[in-house]
Amino acid sequence: MSLLEFKNVTKIYGHGKTTNTALENVSFELNENEPTIMTVAGESGSGKTTLAMLLLGFISPTSGQILYKGKNINRLEGFDRINYRREVQAVFQDPFAVFNPFYHVDHLLEVPLKRFKIAKSRAEVRKKMDEALTAVGLQPDEILGRFPHQLSGGQRQRINIARALVLRPKVLVADEPVSMVDASLRANILETLRSLQKNYGVSIIYITHDLTTAYHIAKSIVVLYRGSVMEAGDVDSVIKSPQHPYTKLLIDSIPWPDLSRRWGDTETKVKEAEGAKSSGCKFLTRCPHAMETCKTPPPLFRLQNYQTASCYLHNSLPMLEAEKLSDTLPV
Repeated sequence: MSLLEFKNVTKIYGHGKTTNTALENVSFELNENEPTIMTVAGESGSGKTTLAMLLLGFISPTSGQILYKGKNINRLEGFDRINYRREVQAVFQDPFAVFNPFYHVDHLLEVPLKRFKIAKSRAEVRKKMDEALTAVGLQPDEILGRFPHQLSGGQRQRINIARALVLRPKVLVADEPVSMVDASLRANILETLRSLQKNYGVSIIYITHDLTTAYHIAKSIVVLYRGSVMEAGDVDSVIKSPQHPYTKLLIDSIPWPDLSRRWGDTETKVKEAEGAKSSGCKFLTRCPHAMETCKTPPPLFRLQNYQTASCYLHNSLPMLEAEKLSDTLPV
């Protein structure tokens, strides 16, 4: 059964001649009975945050639909709208901006419990706070009653995850959740997210520019560039054997440890963007393999069961309709 579905979603900002297509014809689906972790990756300006804002209902798509349990989220009313707000939660990039410095951290956990009437008594509120904090690897007695400035960035981010968890969500949108956390703490937070998926059945949409963390946490990946899907599929296949020039560029930019290779031995070749928007492939002006046919927008080509790429280098392979992208995303 479909839990959350993106159907041919496009988001255009601006009007008239001054428009910017932040997301174009993107489709994917999450199933209710198969919780998974899906990464949406790309550099700054690729449309990742726009996708998150659309999922959370902060903005509406220009075209296409976002369905939750079969209903358009932008038309939800009454109980359905409240239920969506409870079951689709977010963890944002900045673990410092979420907290009000004048309140104890208890306040961040109490408010959603009271707002959605999940706990009926003070004792029940405390019990659910304790359960959520324990689930993310924190000791309630060491955390509750403290002010935000008394906690580390890693503790604050795990409290943000606990804040979402107290509502028992079905979907968690994690927008760059470890980018502002010390490298030594990132593994702990990623493991916390993975445990939510395994132990609580939460599907996670993990949004990042960092493919190394994507590789360690996700089952599937969708790579965006200027709002369009460049490549998607099983994270292991896409990271280890990228088939789109843009994905290869992202992979080559990762500083993989290799003691046999000297610094500067390998040079990543890529054209500089020429500024003008391409009417064909979005990556045309930067692609080292650009061809005349690339002036026409490429469809998705199915490379194997769990990998697809939007590139004419693979035009001998069968095409995949954009709305069937989820067929290549393992759960």
